[in-house]
Amino acid sequence: MPTLPPHRARAMAESFGEDPERYDRARPRYPEPLIGAIAHASPGPEVLDVGCGTGIAARQLRAAGCRVLGVEPDARMAELARRLGTPTEVAAFEDWEPAGRSFDALIAAQAWHWVDPVAGAAKAAQVLRPGGLLALFWNALQLPPELTEGFADACARALPDAPFDVRAAMTRPAAQTYGEGLERTSATLARAGGFGAPQRWRFDWERTYARDELLDQLPTFGVFTRLPADRMGQVLDEVGALVDAAGGSVPVRYATLAVAAVREGA
Repeated sequence: MPTLPPHRARAMAESFGEDPERYDRARPRYPEPLIGAIAHASPGPEVLDVGCGTGIAARQLRAAGCRVLGVEPDARMAELARRLGTPTEVAAFEDWEPAGRSFDALIAAQAWHWVDPVAGAAKAAQVLRPGGLLALFWNALQLPPELTEGFADACARALPDAPFDVRAAMTRPAAQTYGEGLERTSATLARAGGFGAPQRWRFDWERTYARDELLDQLPTFGVFTRLPADRMGQVLDEVGALVDAAGGSVPVRYATLAVAAVREGA
């Protein structure tokens, strides 16, 4: 968790492209009920995916019948998104030039906190057609209680100089942290104008990870993307031992949290 507001912590925001293939392989997809809700609520098929990364959510929406254009500030992530079938333009959303284009829906999957909240809301209102849907969503991951404490300890040992309380952050329920972020996002949208009252959506689901699947995902977490290899290896060894002690696999609970609003206008 950067000490700067996330949208100003550009080094962290653009660190995920260090290994885009791992990111695409290891990061979880989004629950199909969420994808279906977006496709159903959008008044048409044209979707803009802000901070699209490698195109994970974009591909899911394409499978639901949408046509998706990605905007991604990291050229490495954008290149993989294009290879995997999502047309993607390289730019920070605040600086991106729509060139007169407009969209039926705008989404941001695990990405809106990297966008300036005020400028982003204004830009979203600019590019959405009247009646268009804005949907911003995040996967909040929660390890089982018996692993949470050990995971937090491993992270604290690997990040002794972190400018925040690593252990407190890792043991706090993720859905609570993300929920507070959604409250701030909803308030910003309400102040920005141009949108109807924001709605909150929540989808709870679970996935069981084998040991190597979970370890593959850990280096893609923002807190780890710039960690030296020896410290990352330390975390992987310690967490791997925890999963081994739990029987070699671990059930992970997710709460996918979203804020959605409709672009007002005739």
